[in-house]
Amino acid sequence: MRKIVLLGSTGSIGTQTLDVVRNNKEELTVVGIAANSSVDKVEEQVREFHPMYVAMFDEMAAKKLQEKISDLGIKVLSGMEGLLEIVSVPEADTVLTAVVGMIGIQPTIKAIEAGKDIALANKETLVCAGHIIMPLAKEKGVSILPVDSEHSAIFQSLNGEPRGKVEKILLTASGGPFRGKKKSELENMTAADALKHPNWDMGPKVTIDSSSLVNKGLEVMEARWLFDVSLDDIEVVVHPQSIVHSAVQYVDGAVMAQLGVPDMKLPIQYALFYPDRRPMAEKRLDLFELHSLTFERPDTDTFRGLKLAFDAARRGGSMPTVFNAANEMAVKRFLKGDIKYLQIYEMIEKAMENHKVIENPGVEEILAAEKETYAFLENLAL
Repeated sequence: MRKIVLLGSTGSIGTQTLDVVRNNKEELTVVGIAANSSVDKVEEQVREFHPMYVAMFDEMAAKKLQEKISDLGIKVLSGMEGLLEIVSVPEADTVLTAVVGMIGIQPTIKAIEAGKDIALANKETLVCAGHIIMPLAKEKGVSILPVDSEHSAIFQSLNGEPRGKVEKILLTASGGPFRGKKKSELENMTAADALKHPNWDMGPKVTIDSSSLVNKGLEVMEARWLFDVSLDDIEVVVHPQSIVHSAVQYVDGAVMAQLGVPDMKLPIQYALFYPDRRPMAEKRLDLFELHSLTFERPDTDTFRGLKLAFDAARRGGSMPTVFNAANEMAVKRFLKGDIKYLQIYEMIEKAMENHKVIENPGVEEILAAEKETYAFLENLAL
């Protein structure tokens, strides 16, 4: 029986994780769930899955939830202190981090220190703190199992192969809703346009990031740390069908890939049961229905998020944090209608130009770089 603490239980990955648990009740149990502020949804989850521990990052939401589930006798934890407590409870052996944003870094570190295996769906953890997370996981002897479909595909393609024989990581991207468009066509694109992803059902932030290729840039940074490869050995390939989830090319020219329908339940379940594979009653890939698979080079002149991400990763230190924070603020403003689509790139670029890099930053310096970026962009005139 694998015992899970789920951070981000009400988001897209969180709810799909609970679907996996629902279908594997004899092998998986949720001992703790945490969310930000969705009180009603968390109450439903608590009453169905009966966790021992619950945490809400928003303190007012925690008080409301405590009132709603007072009949259950469960204490509701709150704030960052609550997240740090719930990830280190003795009953859990695995923490699945599906929260969005920098909020995921400190709980992941705490969970590793407590000896928990990590099923990782929070990009910022490795983008901003990979230099802290990976050595710590090695020191504590815990596994970091990727939940993102692309990184799960790479992980699966590496299984059983000698790591020293990897020539290249082939990281696939759907291209998002704007694939093939030029700058002039993107100028007046709205949030509603950008949220129409052709293949994946994701939250608004990740969907916008997919359209700008920022998401793929963040995944490049993650892959660098997860698989201990250089940036020069990671190649992004646009694959509109989202069937080849990613691949690994070896020194003899062989390419190992993982294929499947676009469904996050498979990588979630794989991470939770690794190294086992469990039956899953989901749609199967039918090669006869596909007819063809296509691959393209990314247009980094138009979709500058990917190039800016490589620039940030190569500079290293605190620069990936600035890239991520600037994008977060830009996407929020775009979703509100405050800026135009292409100004997302402008905000990221200007924040990176303004920042004085801190080499090998600690957690406090990472969080300070995030705040500095927000403060700079709040006063930025575009």
